[in-house]
Amino acid sequence: MRLSRHFLPVLKESPSDAQIVSHKLMLRAGLVRQTAAGIYAWLPLGQRVLQKIAQIVREEQDRAGAIELLMPTLQSADLWRESGRYDAYGPEMLRITDRHDREMLYGPTNEEMITAIFRDSARSYRDLPRTLYHIQWKFRDEVRPRFGVMRGREFLMKDAYSFDIDEAGARHSYNRMFVAYLNTFARMGLRAIPMQADTGPIGGDLSHEFIVLAPTGESEVFYHSNWEKPAELSSVDFDDVAGLQSIVSTYTADYAATDEKRDEAAEAAAGDALRQSRGVEVGHIFYFGEKYSKPMNLRVQGPDGAEVIPHMGSYGIGVSRLMGAIIEASHDDNGIIWPDAVAPYKVGIINMRVDDEACTAAADDLYAKLQAAGVETLYDDRDERGGAKFATMDLIGIPWQIVIGPKGLAKGVVELKRRATGEKEELSIEDALAKVSA
Repeated sequence: MRLSRHFLPVLKESPSDAQIVSHKLMLRAGLVRQTAAGIYAWLPLGQRVLQKIAQIVREEQDRAGAIELLMPTLQSADLWRESGRYDAYGPEMLRITDRHDREMLYGPTNEEMITAIFRDSARSYRDLPRTLYHIQWKFRDEVRPRFGVMRGREFLMKDAYSFDIDEAGARHSYNRMFVAYLNTFARMGLRAIPMQADTGPIGGDLSHEFIVLAPTGESEVFYHSNWEKPAELSSVDFDDVAGLQSIVSTYTADYAATDEKRDEAAEAAAGDALRQSRGVEVGHIFYFGEKYSKPMNLRVQGPDGAEVIPHMGSYGIGVSRLMGAIIEASHDDNGIIWPDAVAPYKVGIINMRVDDEACTAAADDLYAKLQAAGVETLYDDRDERGGAKFATMDLIGIPWQIVIGPKGLAKGVVELKRRATGEKEELSIEDALAKVSA
């Protein structure tokens, strides 16, 4: 994409109402614009990143055996009355009435709807286990929406729901999602710590939040210093019950908990290794047994012919919130530093002199070759000062920058810059093309 034809309204200064780094940079870099309290329009650059994040989430869900569908944003209040949550959920739920006086709601989550869908189709144990998911917009009427997309009212979420014949199967489904989440966040360059967590209005007695450490996070967290060390997850067989349990046990061996689930004995045992910080929740998983299947009359025939109530779990990832979390974890004084996997473009070309025939010819040719190679490229072909172009590229965080100017071309080279490290090197155009295309 040529920047001269792009819609990229960057700002030189941070808006006064932006309080945290991710909110400031998302506004300055032209990723989003607020349209109402806690509600944002996703501008072209932000939409590209959002799609990249959603695709990684989707690939890891598919890899773990989950099946994608799409449920509507509006739900009938009757479904929530079946589960008993309609009156209990609280003012965060946006309740509305349609023109026929039917009570509806803008879904904050989908346990009731997916239970009803599965109830109408599942008949026997042969229909289990199943994990279904979608990536859909949600709405929670926060009393104080703030911090940009980190605590907005409308947000994009991946929510998955598992159905199993018994508790043992349900715990294996839980472990599958636990490991899938570790893979998901690692692919985005994030170290997300699984922490014992309160189940809240979702219910159940087993729950983990996945927390990215950030000083601006909404949660107070406590953890063992071992979590600060790099971790690698080897290849995973999602059908290996014992293997998955071993991975989960390894990743929960060191103490980590949110404020609501603190364990004084574990903290005393950690001693000087205990750390305290704030964090951003990017995922939350729950096992809640028959909490929804029983009151909503979900039944299947078991192997012996007897009626069985399936056990369920739910698993959420804040897709739009992840963008803020990534920026909180990866930025500098000049702007965003996107990990390669979620960057809106891989390469940014800077033509230093659009009025120089040789510069423009070389930049146009390189742009055409990168496009032909399938490399996502943003080409700054604007008639602007070089300093303004450098500032824009650093602000929006493109991983690679190729600078083409008359002095370099006279020597047969261009400058290649790695945004994450600031490292620069002079290469021939052919070598620069090969390096960024690798």
